[in-house]
Amino acid sequence: MNIAFASGKGGTGKTTVAVNLAYFLAASGQSVQYLDCDVEEPNGHLFLKPKIESQTSATVMVPKIIEDKCTFCGECSSKCQYNALVSLPRIPPLVFPGLCHGCGLCIHVCPEGAIAEEKREIGRIEEGIGIEDIACIHGILNVGEAMAVPLIRQVKERSIATWVHIIDAPPGTACPLVATIGNADIVVMVTEPTPFGLHDLSIAVAVAEKLGIPLGLVINRERDEFQPMEGYIRKHRLEVLGRIPEDRRIAESYSRGEIIIQALPEYIPTFQNLAINIGRTFGETVIGGKK
Repeated sequence: MNIAFASGKGGTGKTTVAVNLAYFLAASGQSVQYLDCDVEEPNGHLFLKPKIESQTSATVMVPKIIEDKCTFCGECSSKCQYNALVSLPRIPPLVFPGLCHGCGLCIHVCPEGAIAEEKREIGRIEEGIGIEDIACIHGILNVGEAMAVPLIRQVKERSIATWVHIIDAPPGTACPLVATIGNADIVVMVTEPTPFGLHDLSIAVAVAEKLGIPLGLVINRERDEFQPMEGYIRKHRLEVLGRIPEDRRIAESYSRGEIIIQALPEYIPTFQNLAINIGRTFGETVIGGKK
C-alpha cells in the first residue's frame, strides 16, 4: 500500500505526521518502508535515524553530439520540447543537460545518427534501516540541479511491493509532487488552520483530485475551530483523518529529532486512529493495531 503525505505549502507538519505513522505501523508489526521524496531537503532520517548501508549515484541519460556525423540540420532541437538542444548555423547543436528530461527523442529523430547518450549524475540515493526496523530510502539532489523528478522516480523504484510505503512528498503543487503521488493509493494532505494553509491546501487538493487519487486531511496545530477551513471541508466533502492540537511539547520534541509518540505516549491513540481512518478510506479493514 502506498500512503503519500503531501501539503500545499512547507511547514505544515507533513514529515512529522509521516514519520510518526511509519513508526506506529512498524511498532504494530507492519513491514514499513519510508520513502523520502522531498529530495531537495530530505529530513525524515533525522527522526527515524537509519544506519546508512548503501549510497548509490543517481543518474540520467543526456544527449551527446557526435560532431563528425552532424550535418547541422537542426532536426533534434526543433523536436525538443524542453529546449535542451539549440541549433546554430554551421556548428553542432549546443546541449543544455540541466534542461534535458532524458526522453531520448532527439536520438530517434536525428537522420544521421549523430546523437548518442551519456550518463549525468544528478544526486544520490541513500538506504538504511531505522528504528523499529523501518527501511528508509531518501534521495539527495545535487545543489543547483534543476529537476527533481528523475531522482524521485528512482527513489520510488526501490520500493518493496508487499510492504506498506510511507511516501513523503515535497511541498507545493509542481511536477515533483505529481511524480511523487502519481501511484499512491491514498494521499494524506497535512494542513494548518490558517488562511495561507487553506489557500495552498485547496490547490494541492485540486491536483490530487485531477489525478483521481483518494485523499483525506490531517489538520495539524489545531487551536480553535477555523471556520473558513471547516467550510471548505464541508463544501468539498473531504474526509478528516485526524486532528492534532497545537502543543508546544510537540514542537519541542520535533526540534530534538524525537518521535512524538515515543516522547508523548498520550498521542498514540491519535496515530492509531489515523491508521484506522486511512484503512477505512482506502477500503481496507484496519492498518496497524494497538501498540
